[in-house]
Amino acid sequence: MRTLWLGGAEWLAVLRIGLGLWWLESWRHKDKKAWFERGTGILWASEVADRHRWEFVRRGFAAVVRPRPRVMAHAVVHAELAIGLGLVTGLLTPVALAGGLVLNLLYLVLMIHDWAEQGQNSMMALISLTALCAMSWQTWSLDAAFGLFL
Repeated sequence: MRTLWLGGAEWLAVLRIGLGLWWLESWRHKDKKAWFERGTGILWASEVADRHRWEFVRRGFAAVVRPRPRVMAHAVVHAELAIGLGLVTGLLTPVALAGGLVLNLLYLVLMIHDWAEQGQNSMMALISLTALCAMSWQTWSLDAAFGLFL
């Protein structure tokens, strides 16, 4: 494989780290106080789910998320932080990539009507899948330093 400036493995690490920074920005810009104390994030998602065109999304949200808004708010916010840190540092990278892929697909399905969200989530999911299949943790990662996931 011919590349400019860096080798292929290094470019995959750049892609992985960039995706991790994207997750960290998603975590950073959230108003944690509003999410945790007032439940704004889950309330907003609940309103989106209530209007969703697919019944399985409405039912699934009502069964899994709505009964436990505080737990789900913490799960979403801390998952975004954990995924971001895992990808930037390259620690437990396959787990972070798989978790990010699942979270982006959940966001994608929930926000099926919002074109801006569709673009972001589909691109993040594509990067996750590419970085996972290409084993992007082989370079510039703690996984490589510790000899994990070889």
